[in-house]
Amino acid sequence: MAVDVLAGDRMLISPALATSNVAKLGEEAQAVVAAGADCLHFNVMDGHFTEKLTWGPMMVKALRAYGVEAPIDVQLTCSKDIVDVQIEEFAAAGASYITFHAEGSKNIDRSLGLISSLGCKCGVVLNPSTPTSYLENIMHKVDIILLMSNNPGFKNQKFQESVYDKARKVRTMIDASGRNIRLEVDGGCGMKNIEQLASCGIDMFVVGRAVFHADDYSEAVSELRALAEKGKA
Repeated sequence: MAVDVLAGDRMLISPALATSNVAKLGEEAQAVVAAGADCLHFNVMDGHFTEKLTWGPMMVKALRAYGVEAPIDVQLTCSKDIVDVQIEEFAAAGASYITFHAEGSKNIDRSLGLISSLGCKCGVVLNPSTPTSYLENIMHKVDIILLMSNNPGFKNQKFQESVYDKARKVRTMIDASGRNIRLEVDGGCGMKNIEQLASCGIDMFVVGRAVFHADDYSEAVSELRALAEKGKA
């Protein structure tokens, strides 16, 4: 059983496995955890919500069978017709945290409840154009709010700086709730902007190339965390 790292105030680094050497996925996952990563980000695209098609629950199951014990942070970029089925399958495969896009569920409240009932921490993903009003009636149910700083499924996008103001707004909502909700960001996060993201209230960072394209994973993770701590609001 993976240890839950969401509690406390540590800045969390969650490397995106999609940017690793997928041919050596188990080795890459173990290596980055050994380098100090807190959890592993697993972005699932179903070919409908976005045009891209990535991996399924068998990959999570394979990582667990390989011996990966770190929390696996699953982001379901899936359509309404299958998201609840995917929740069940990824929970059974060994996911620790499951988030889904606000527009990707027929009933957000029900999907959150399903994730919790299966023993996983739950959350909602907001795309750049998704309003924060989606959060107003579910703050008491979420463990993670994930903000996208670009649109999922497209290559070569610019980091959308509008996420800074959005993060400040959502951090205010989290503080008002009185709950320990993690505010996560995904899309173009790296050495150049992680400090500023942290200053806006982000405390969980999905990073890709900044770690997996680095010469030394340990140095990269340590530098990212130090920058985040420096910018901590």
